[in-house]
Amino acid sequence: MSISFAPELGDAVRASAERAGVTLSEWLAEAAQAKLRAEEGEEAGLQRRMRGLDEYLDEPEAEHGAFTEEELARAAHEMGLPWPPEGEGA
Repeated sequence: MSISFAPELGDAVRASAERAGVTLSEWLAEAAQAKLRAEEGEEAGLQRRMRGLDEYLDEPEAEHGAFTEEELARAAHEMGLPWPPEGEGA
């Protein structure tokens, strides 16, 4: 694997690894793991919000009928959720 950085970033990364007392490879591996964990956390949070939206909408739908695609898109937009949900329509 080969990577490259802007010179200033490369210098900062090397200095940080040195301060931490780890090799550059160890520092980069730790940084990559932290980034992956953060992305997994973001995805889990999105999934929780989508489930919350589904649960929130169950009662009004039962009482008034199914929401239109436009209503669902507007609600998702207001909640900062993607529409349509990943893996569904497009």
